[in-house]
Amino acid sequence: MSDQRVALVTAGGSGIGRCISESLITQGWAVFICDIDPAAVSDVCEIDGIEGSVIDVSAPDEVASLISTFQGKHERLDLLINNAGIAGPTAAVEDIDPADWQTTINTDLSGPFYVTREAVPLFKRQQFGAIVNIASTAALFGYPLRSPYAAAKWAIVGLTKTWAMELGPHNIRVNAICPGSVNGERIERVMTNDAAERGVSIDKIRATYVRQVSMRTFVDAEEIAEMVSFLADETGKRISGQIIAVDGHTEGLSNDFE
Repeated sequence: MSDQRVALVTAGGSGIGRCISESLITQGWAVFICDIDPAAVSDVCEIDGIEGSVIDVSAPDEVASLISTFQGKHERLDLLINNAGIAGPTAAVEDIDPADWQTTINTDLSGPFYVTREAVPLFKRQQFGAIVNIASTAALFGYPLRSPYAAAKWAIVGLTKTWAMELGPHNIRVNAICPGSVNGERIERVMTNDAAERGVSIDKIRATYVRQVSMRTFVDAEEIAEMVSFLADETGKRISGQIIAVDGHTEGLSNDFE
């Protein structure tokens, strides 16, 4: 078995996932990513040390194929990052289309389950490894107008705690990171949709999001990547079952506007 550590990152083609992948590469890891966007996979795989596949994590057969492909290229798996997720609809509960609900749950909750289910036999065979689930501060509070997303992320916390208990005896650690609002295109889309649903300006939404955080700031994807590195390294070897917010301390996600 090679001494080089290997990570599998879902939705590693852009955003937080790409940032995590690039960070791990600089630390000497080999990284295998998956993403639903072929162009994103092609682009990130231009980076030396990153390989990838185009798959939809909400499709169990595609996930099984992903792990089979991974095993054909790597003898070990040190780190699984369950990062794939979508924002889902922004709407009052009575206005949410059941199809939109199901799509969000399939990607944000079933996806991490499918990937972990396929990856755990690799971890157990080698008797070591770490899983980091990317949740959200929406897993810590109610989140008006975002029922499917909040439900999925709260469930990820439950899975994290459960898997930490199941897998701990096999020297496999499981933690979740709860990012706050992360600077970038995704949070801009979220705020745009929120503003449209509430009938207020995006500036008002942005000010409200900032006011929800004690440090009055959004976070950067690089800060999430740094926490992943901490948890994956020797520094985190006794940390498991933890739900760690990287958010500047979110006080709540209410829809109280000033």
